[in-house]
Amino acid sequence: MKILLIDVNCKSGSTGKIVYDLYTDLTEQGENVAICYGRGSKINDNNIYKFGLDIETKIHAGLARVTGFNGCFSPISTKRVIDYIEEFKPDLIHIHELHAYFVNIKPLIEYIKENKIPVVWTFHCEYMYTGKCGYAYDCEKWKIGCESCPAVTDYPKSMLFDWTKAMYRTKKQLLRDLDFTIVTPSQWLADRVKLSFLGNRDIRVIHNGIDTDSVFYPRITEEIKVLKNKYHLENKKIVLAVAPNIMEERKGGKQVLQIACQMPELQFVLVGADEDKRYSDNVLMIKRTKDQDELARWYSMADLFLICSKKENFPTTCLEALSCGTPIVGIDEGGTKETAPYPYGKFVGGGYNRIIAEGDFNTVKHRICA
Repeated sequence: MKILLIDVNCKSGSTGKIVYDLYTDLTEQGENVAICYGRGSKINDNNIYKFGLDIETKIHAGLARVTGFNGCFSPISTKRVIDYIEEFKPDLIHIHELHAYFVNIKPLIEYIKENKIPVVWTFHCEYMYTGKCGYAYDCEKWKIGCESCPAVTDYPKSMLFDWTKAMYRTKKQLLRDLDFTIVTPSQWLADRVKLSFLGNRDIRVIHNGIDTDSVFYPRITEEIKVLKNKYHLENKKIVLAVAPNIMEERKGGKQVLQIACQMPELQFVLVGADEDKRYSDNVLMIKRTKDQDELARWYSMADLFLICSKKENFPTTCLEALSCGTPIVGIDEGGTKETAPYPYGKFVGGGYNRIIAEGDFNTVKHRICA
């Protein structure tokens, strides 16, 4: 079978790693697999094609901010991916993420419909059934029709105009007659999709996977010792938090820092910052790394993995930490809790906004100490 995977990234980022792992596994099974992706470094592997043009991605992002529309530009990049589909002639297309300013969604989906190509679509967020949001949080307008968006200045960002009503209607009409199966990595997201205009579709839960054979496994003492010596972390209890752009609001880096202030006896390490720096006596910030072996050493070195994201679907960072032998503590939002059932993970309920607004970290603190 000829299978084409489409995503924003390849080999990097959470979805990009998932897509590349699928490509590798399916290829080893004897399938003819290709990847088309829009952003990131060029990869020179067989049947992997970066169709997105970086300059066009920047223009797309700028137009989205000015006009209020997103996923509606990048004509050259869109033609490039359609041309690749024409040439590769897949029996099945597996779509992942289409936001992030690298493709015009409507002509791509219309081409797929016209050519009657079966589609499996893995939803890694809520973007395809909302007016624009990747995560709707407490807003429930998407259930009946988005408009007057309370998050219009959040990613994907508009500086002036709110076209969420029009974009919601476009998505609803575009997907109405598309032959596709929806896959969600978490039951939480599956339940959300069932409440949307896609609720009558074939929706299946397939959890994300990671490479536990050659990458994410408990590392030996000597490997960990080298890393500890490099950053002067000897004889310390380490709480680790990992996320791309960890200091963004949704990723919870600021909340990790608040917890660290209350627990000076522990060493906190945040991987995914803008630069390597000592933030305070008990907080070390580490730049985002593409070196998966280095990341596995960080996981293996930690005594606890902490996730304070405002919302996640089924975060692979939790899977990676567990596979390296490190238990999880976090805030029970989205599908995070599904990654680490008790006793491997402990999650604080009661709502992210309440915990953050009231500064109530006592439960988090107790569970870290436990």
